[in-house]
Amino acid sequence: MITVVLADDQQLIRAGFSALLSNEADIEVVGEAATGSAAVEAVNRLRPDVVLMDIRMPDGDGIWATEQIVQDASNAATHIVIVTTFELDDYVVNAIRAGASGFLVKDTEPVELIRAVRVVARGDALLSPGVTRTLIERVAGGLAAVVDDATLTPLTLREREVLELVGRGLTNDEIAERLFLSPLTAKTHVSRIMQKLGARDRVQLVVTAYETGLVRTGWGS
Repeated sequence: MITVVLADDQQLIRAGFSALLSNEADIEVVGEAATGSAAVEAVNRLRPDVVLMDIRMPDGDGIWATEQIVQDASNAATHIVIVTTFELDDYVVNAIRAGASGFLVKDTEPVELIRAVRVVARGDALLSPGVTRTLIERVAGGLAAVVDDATLTPLTLREREVLELVGRGLTNDEIAERLFLSPLTAKTHVSRIMQKLGARDRVQLVVTAYETGLVRTGWGS
């Protein structure tokens, strides 16, 4: 069962999301919050798999709440999806930097909201390859001119190859096909890379791939 906390200062939004998600047999809404501080408290108490987090809330906005949640090691299994009105605004960039696993626009189709919860719950990034490239380039800021070997030292050559492909937005199946691996082996490589680099999810791996220069602006897929 995927457990979800809804954080939004608009009761109507929370009620709509709750009604939609509660109809799914594998999803349970376990808590709601109308402020940033209430969202942090709810996550610390309930340890949900997924948080749908509004950005503009009183008493601590969504970015602040995301930072507080991510900094607590007890919340390592909780993944945060930022729910916003505009794609790729500065709030979203700051939220990804703070540790969010992806984002949704508030007028997203119901089926996409449900899919998003399932995708993030299993640890995948909720970003399309094109959006990933645009967003992460902004998050990374000044991209490395050369590869940062110090950060990548723990990785084997194969793991560096896998990380580069993750940075380009490829799925595990696409990585497996590109490197002539089984999907399970590709997934295992990604999991080991996360462990070695201390990353929470694929979004952080993408950020690392850009920040270390393993993937650079303008590189093709």
